Amino acid sequence: MPLSSDHNMGEWVPLEAWEAMGASFLSEPVPVISLHSNDPLPQNLEHAAAPLSAPALFQTPRTNGHRSSSGALMQGPGFGTSVEPAKSGIWLDGDVLMCPCPDCGAPMSIRLWLLVADCWRCGTSIELSEEQQREAERLLREREAHKRQRERQGGQAAAPKPVVPPPVQSPVRQGDARESPPASPVRAPQAAPSPRPPQGAVPPPPPVPGRAPTPPRTPPRVPARSVSQTLHRAMMRRRLRAWLNVTPAWLVSLVVHLILIVLLGLITIDVPSDPPFITLSNMVNRRVLEGDNVHPVDPENEFAFDLPLPTEADLKNSEIREALIRADQDARELRLAENAPDPFLPPIENVKERLRSSNFAERTLAARDPRVRTVLVTEEGGTTLTEAAVARGLRWLARQQKSDGRWVLDGAIKSDPAATSLALLPFLGAGQTHLTGRYQKEVGGGLRWLLANQRPDGDLAAGSQGNSHMYAHGQAAIVLCEAFAITGDEQLRGPAQKAIDFIVAAQHPEGGWRYSPGQAGDTSVLGWQLMALQSARAAKLDVPPATLENASHYLDSVSHEDGAKYGYQRGSGPTQVMTAEALLCRMYLGWTMDDYGLSQGVEWLSSDHLPSSSQNNFYYWYYGTQVFHHVGGLNWEKWNVRLRDILVNTQEDLGENAGSWRPEHHHDRPGGRIYATSLAVCTLEVYYRHTPIFRQIDVD
Repeated sequence: MPLSSDHNMGEWVPLEAWEAMGASFLSEPVPVISLHSNDPLPQNLEHAAAPLSAPALFQTPRTNGHRSSSGALMQGPGFGTSVEPAKSGIWLDGDVLMCPCPDCGAPMSIRLWLLVADCWRCGTSIELSEEQQREAERLLREREAHKRQRERQGGQAAAPKPVVPPPVQSPVRQGDARESPPASPVRAPQAAPSPRPPQGAVPPPPPVPGRAPTPPRTPPRVPARSVSQTLHRAMMRRRLRAWLNVTPAWLVSLVVHLILIVLLGLITIDVPSDPPFITLSNMVNRRVLEGDNVHPVDPENEFAFDLPLPTEADLKNSEIREALIRADQDARELRLAENAPDPFLPPIENVKERLRSSNFAERTLAARDPRVRTVLVTEEGGTTLTEAAVARGLRWLARQQKSDGRWVLDGAIKSDPAATSLALLPFLGAGQTHLTGRYQKEVGGGLRWLLANQRPDGDLAAGSQGNSHMYAHGQAAIVLCEAFAITGDEQLRGPAQKAIDFIVAAQHPEGGWRYSPGQAGDTSVLGWQLMALQSARAAKLDVPPATLENASHYLDSVSHEDGAKYGYQRGSGPTQVMTAEALLCRMYLGWTMDDYGLSQGVEWLSSDHLPSSSQNNFYYWYYGTQVFHHVGGLNWEKWNVRLRDILVNTQEDLGENAGSWRPEHHHDRPGGRIYATSLAVCTLEVYYRHTPIFRQIDVD
């Protein structure tokens, strides 16, 4: 039955709702009028035919339920069927909390867990105030308390009386053989007088003797549900139909197919496993070995590690095994198969030939080729975990790059050229360039930013503040020289040569470099400038021999004990940090292990200043690792085993900083996490970043 026009809804109320509401809305019997009658209409027909208005539908009947302490009426089992709102406007209808709609006055069902109420009639949604929330919770508590009290008293809650539908009169049609009896078995309190047949009409025939009259049609019994529940379900059905009407067909089809795909994915089919197998050797041997018991091997648990594992790794431990498998997968990101095609890599035979060369400048960067990574890491002392740490560190550095290609230090030092150069060094150290590798975009963006900010005189430290000028320029010069040496990209030759020329011009007459061009030197700044000059020699750029000779004179002025130890400046006492940096410079300037100062300095560092997890100093570790790797032997093995474990164990593995290292030493904190992570990754790349000075490597 449609609602009348005063509802302003244009919606349909379900039949079962009208049947459930009929007994309470219709207080008088419905008049029955014959279509063949000519008598005047009954006086109450106007009232019967008038449409039910909204107030008639939802007016509050008289109270016969249980009233709460707050004055709100509750109904339901044991509380009657009537509802009277409390002062707060909330009442209970069965198990449903209700409140009036502020717009149309219709009852609204409350969803207490969301603190909202929705109107089925006009679609209004409101949020409950704190007072209404407390009132609703009080109603629920008192209803539960009343139920428990009745249960303790042994009473049984009275079930609501079934709703008796109003009598339905079947119309009489012309030509019918008999008149149908009333549809309702319940007689109305005041039966309307039977209308007389009109004049000229044929009266209905009398009942046939011996034939039972047709039993009355009883309407189906409607479950006793509250009006709010019925209307709420009708509203939900209407919303569902409206949603389906406005939803595109392709979207509905997509959702259905996705559900089908998920259900199909949950279906598993048992596949018979392979039977136990044995592996036969294809090597011929004169020894005859007797057979032994066959031990089945599960191929799914077999995993081949290409790189060495830590000696203490227990593969029977599932957690350790899973961690090593993940590390192996990370380590594979940075290496290529020997026959992998790449137009920007030289032929593999040329790489092997350069590694066997007796000219250190020619072979120094050849080991960075990712196709020989596995052999070099294995022979030089690396493991699966060290390569995984390198891969994770590069992944973190890549995430810190800005959109214009630069990096920014997060410490006290303000120098974007230094940050960008320090971040690019480990990428280049792993063989990642702007032409090849998985980080071509990051390396290319950083190189373009450095070139765009290089001054006409070759200075690469534009914008550096404080004491970072020559540090930043030396590090940026290393980047340009290495990128040119590895790729041979002629676009880098000119900028790299100009950067080297700036270093040569900035040297102090006594052979050193410091914070600004022309300043009297210190050992720390000199180390970065000599590394840049060495990279330029590897790239076959022009490096004046006089510049290198003057640098050697400066090192003589800060040395102690015949060149075995070194200080920060002339007159300063020796430290292990400056000694490690100065000894590496001495190697690049031509010293060998036959020189007393070099051999004694290495012994001093090995005996008194091995790496310690209680004193993280990435600057010292960066230079000391290169010194011991070039020297080799037992001292290198002792240094390497201790330091690689410290770096692997101190790398962050959770959160947004996973893959980085935390700067703790006072040398590292000014540069921040970018600085510490860059030096840590370069240290772990020592197995292939530079080939050893005093020995050749045969990758065959």
